[in-house]
Amino acid sequence: MIEAVEFTTFKLVRGCSGDKFIAANAEIDAWLKRQSGFRSRRTLGRDDGTIVDMLLGDSAAESEASMHRLMDELRGSPVHKMIDQRTVSWGVLPVRHCVTKRGTVA
Repeated sequence: MIEAVEFTTFKLVRGCSGDKFIAANAEIDAWLKRQSGFRSRRTLGRDDGTIVDMLLGDSAAESEASMHRLMDELRGSPVHKMIDQRTVSWGVLPVRHCVTKRGTVA
């Protein structure tokens, strides 16, 4: 099985801070932890205000399926209203090479 990285970039709507956005993600984080293949999530912020949301999963298929379920099952989450939807870019890519302290994988 090849790991996959799901990445989403976007900007927040005017008046929404990064801290407020992170706090609102508690429901999303709890949901992600219950998903098959989910490993971890990292949320980063660029100097230009772009948020980079990166999820590591067991496979591209599981990652894509989880994202589609999230958009359906959590469609009413306040998080979605905090995101400027015109700026969203989303994708899932298989990991082709990975180096860790424990060695090289993939």
